[in-house]
This record gives sequence, C-alpha cells and structure tokens, in this order.
Amino acid sequence: MQVTIDKFEELDYAKREAINSLQTNISFCGDDNKVILFTSTASNEGKSSITMELGRDMAANEVKVLIIDADLRNSVLQGRHAVKSNKSSIKGLTHYLSGQAKMMDVICSTNVPNMDIILAGHTTPKPTELLRNNYYKELIKYARENYDVVLIDAPPLGLVIDAAVIAAEADGAIIVIEAGKCAYKDIVDVKKQLELTGVSVLGTVINKAPTSGGKYYSKYGKYGKYEKYGKYGKYGEK
Repeated sequence: MQVTIDKFEELDYAKREAINSLQTNISFCGDDNKVILFTSTASNEGKSSITMELGRDMAANEVKVLIIDADLRNSVLQGRHAVKSNKSSIKGLTHYLSGQAKMMDVICSTNVPNMDIILAGHTTPKPTELLRNNYYKELIKYARENYDVVLIDAPPLGLVIDAAVIAAEADGAIIVIEAGKCAYKDIVDVKKQLELTGVSVLGTVINKAPTSGGKYYSKYGKYGKYEKYGKYGKYGEK
C-alpha cells in the first residue's frame, strides 16, 4: 500500500544538525545494530518525532529504512504526521499481529523515497500478548533481510512493559529523555529493564534541552533543542 505523509516539521539548521549527529553516532555503534528501538521513561518526551525525523534523514542518505510504530496503546504517528491513503483504510501492526492482515498488507511505501512505514493500527486491549507472538518475530526477520535499518517507535518503558518485549528482537535501544523532566532513578530503571532483555543500550537522546546563546547560537539557533516536540496529552488519552 502507498501512503502519503503530509506533515513534517521544517527543521532549522540546529535541529537538522542534531538529527545528523544522531545518525552519525548510531553509525559508529556498528552495522550490526540494524534494528533500533526508541523508548522513554514517560510520555511526551519526543521519541516518536525523533524516530520519524531520523528515518527521513537516513532515507535522504540512500539508506533503505522501515519505521515500525509499535506503540499499540497510544500511537501518535499517523495523526501527528497526517498519514493518509487514497485507496482504502490503512491496516497496521495490530491487524497483522492478530492475524487479520498479511505482512505485505501492513508495510506501506511512502512519499519519502527509501522510507517505508508500518502504522500501529487499531488499539487493542492486549498489546503485550500480541507483541509476544511469532508474527512479530517473523516481521522483524523479514525487515532485517529487506531493509538497511529498522527504527521502532516503542511505548515509554517507564509506563508499560511493551518496550521490553519489543526489545528482545532488537539489536540496540536508545532512550529519549526530555531535559529536566525525568528523575535519574527512573532513567536507570528503564536502562536496567532494557539490559535484562539482552538488547544493547546504545545511549540516550536529551530532548528539548535549554541552551544559552552566543554568536554561534544567535546565527544558527539552539543546537539540539526540539522545542515543538511532545506537546500532547497524558499517555493513554486521545
């Protein structure tokens, strides 16, 4: 299925450089980190937007990318980025994991060259159980064989256990942290939970960090500050 992503934020110089830096740092973690999970300690820290912007940046560099929206409880990607299809309703990950759709029915090509996406689909009362089944393992196996990089937008591990289940099939994990929002103990707890799954914790992204000015900043903007990301309601609410 072909879908159109209508909304992307117009990134200024500083934000583009921050995303470029993230892509570079991931590449230096090694090419064996092909399936990368993004999670956080709490909601609204910006992981979904960072996942999408990173995918778009990688795709622009001729990297074949698959983005998987695995937040089956409170997905924001489709609405936030105005993802649409003119032909029919879009089937997502929950349709595939529950046996209501085939894998090829949920992998959508997009108007961003080199970037495909799997949306979350309808909400489900038992997301953890769905993510544990063999359909999910088969999906990741296919993605490894057919894409250069797979980016998974997972729910906040500080709130629900789903990200730990997803992480078991990933190569690396990145924790997105909103500056000044989370307690150190909560971040450490999320890191420990990820490590228990066997996934390699590649590092953290400090998001929405305040920075001071100066000539460099006055010319190019505030480096790495994603001030417009994550302005949404409480986790689990529409």
